[in-house]
Amino acid sequence: MQSVHQIASEILDREGGFVNDPDDPGGATNFGVTIHTMRRLGLDLTGDGAVSVADVQALTRAQAQEVFIEHYFERPSIDQLPDVLHATVFDMYVNAGANAVTLLQRLLRDMGLEIIVDGVIGPQTIRAAHAAETQAPDHLVDAYGIARRNYYYRLGDHRPASRKYARRRDGGKGGWIRRAEEFISPRYHLSDAEHHARVSAWD
Repeated sequence: MQSVHQIASEILDREGGFVNDPDDPGGATNFGVTIHTMRRLGLDLTGDGAVSVADVQALTRAQAQEVFIEHYFERPSIDQLPDVLHATVFDMYVNAGANAVTLLQRLLRDMGLEIIVDGVIGPQTIRAAHAAETQAPDHLVDAYGIARRNYYYRLGDHRPASRKYARRRDGGKGGWIRRAEEFISPRYHLSDAEHHARVSAWD
């Protein structure tokens, strides 16, 4: 089983370096850490009394990894979920915040487990996640990954500016979809034809 530091390092590889895309609601981002997160944490790296784009640019990979582990893994209690869920939920939490937990909770409810969908990992969600692993040990991670892929497609349905993250210019799978499928068994990956059919209404 991967350590949290190995998982965080792989997330950093996926996130890449500094980006300031006007179509990204997260704003200026470096190694996946947004300017909003840095302001919330008070990460004034330049020491000028304000957290600005310059601070985002100054963030190092090591600092980003520390932020991920403390604020996106330990504090949300992802470490209390079954080990098999650590990598995929952690990666999704970095990418989509508490939506990662909401997605898991809805999946657990779909599996017949009675829990509140509130985006917070508490004792109820922890118990339900461990029960789900016992109930479907070979399918839980795939089910979560598929739910995550569907979440990204729905974002594209409702926010045209985000479609470029789910569909490349040539029509192929965008970064969001490829990222979700890294956590899905190959037999459940969408074919190119299935992907094109899913996004055909976006044209």
